[in-house]
Amino acid sequence: MPKLNDIIAEIADCDRQERIDLLLDYARNLPSLPERLEAHKDASHRVEECQSPVFLFVELKGDRVELFADAPIEAPTVRGFVSLLLEGLEGATVEDVLSVPNDLVARCGLTETLGMLRVRGLGGVLRRIKSEVTRAAIDRAH
Repeated sequence: MPKLNDIIAEIADCDRQERIDLLLDYARNLPSLPERLEAHKDASHRVEECQSPVFLFVELKGDRVELFADAPIEAPTVRGFVSLLLEGLEGATVEDVLSVPNDLVARCGLTETLGMLRVRGLGGVLRRIKSEVTRAAIDRAH
């Protein structure tokens, strides 16, 4: 996961305002949800821990994980973190995704930058990605 590690290092090296600016840049770059997934934005794809309505979709293509997400423009820091994860995990294997440190939000220095509710929600996004990747890998194995 060199790409995710580079992103983490870049954000961690920033001061508080630069971190927010980077998250806003990532928020602007979150790819649109593919049309085929738009109709599936429901409770089964929503990240419950997140106050903002974040929807995650995981697909396996061969040995690679494909992540798709939707997060509201009105929640730019959450949207930015989701975008950061999608970009950093692009082309990752199941093992890569499951090895992402659970304290990723803290490693990025976001615990000092964002409020506790946001931090908890961002942690929920990562946990949900890992959970969905695990479920998809198990389903594929059967």
